[in-house]
Amino acid sequence: MDQLIVSLMNGIVYGLLLFMVSAGLTLIFGMMGVLNFAHASFYMLGAYFAYTLQGTIGFWAAVIAAPILVGLIGVVVERFFLRRVHHHGHAHELLLTFGLSFIIAETIKLFFGNFPVDYRIPPTLDVPAFAIGGAQYPAYRLLMGAIAMFVAIYLLLTRTRVGIVVRSAIYKPRMAEALGHNVPLVFMGVFGVGAGLAGLAGAVAGAFYTTNPNMALELGVMVFVVVVVGGLGSLGGAMLASLLIGVITSLAVGIDRSLADLFALVGAGDWARGVGGLMTLKLSSLSATIPFALMLLILLVRPSGLMGEKN
Repeated sequence: MDQLIVSLMNGIVYGLLLFMVSAGLTLIFGMMGVLNFAHASFYMLGAYFAYTLQGTIGFWAAVIAAPILVGLIGVVVERFFLRRVHHHGHAHELLLTFGLSFIIAETIKLFFGNFPVDYRIPPTLDVPAFAIGGAQYPAYRLLMGAIAMFVAIYLLLTRTRVGIVVRSAIYKPRMAEALGHNVPLVFMGVFGVGAGLAGLAGAVAGAFYTTNPNMALELGVMVFVVVVVGGLGSLGGAMLASLLIGVITSLAVGIDRSLADLFALVGAGDWARGVGGLMTLKLSSLSATIPFALMLLILLVRPSGLMGEKN
């Protein structure tokens, strides 16, 4: 029971981390129609900026400054690169952001090397929050979950004037422009905020997980799975898919059972073990592939995603 509770908590925290990254990608796609392949690279930049700054201005100041710097980089990317190719269609945007992700990764390797850096949790935060079954649960892991931005983003988009302008620019850009709003400026701001959210996730999670030049690739694929499962452009869908994938993955890691064990309940365990192959494959060894199987299932049953709009 204790292991189940820990796995659920780990899954929720990991899911909230996925949401912090996928929220920015969802906002950018929902407003601009840009599927940004470099989005996970902004997550990596947030971790490396925080690592670089923490020795000078302290951990918390670095966590605040890193997403601001990443957001400014996002503004520059949208203003001077994406805006120039936007009228050429999605193919040019995908190629541009795909190339940008490689440039960021190689730049990181140039300055920091092709190995992990020593970005760690401060000793004051490296303490247990509580004990479950004799095991200490890290307080910082709970903090990572508490920084999730779903409520703040939802309230911003639905309860403020800024949110009204953003949503009107999404659905009626010409009308919003006719009412005096600078739609390109709104687009640039949304792209910067989306990049900053990814940078915040990197600054917070990089100290707990490993900060290395491959972290964008490791998380980037999973973020796109989240966006597809939740529904392209749906913030609520991204939240639901993030939690679903996080919990399922975390629970699967702790299940050391196979189909042979299931057949053993009806007396066919020896036959299943004799067949071998898939029958004896442990579920824990398949945990990394479960999100992709879920994405395939969702695309077959509901191509628009869990909460995406049907065309």
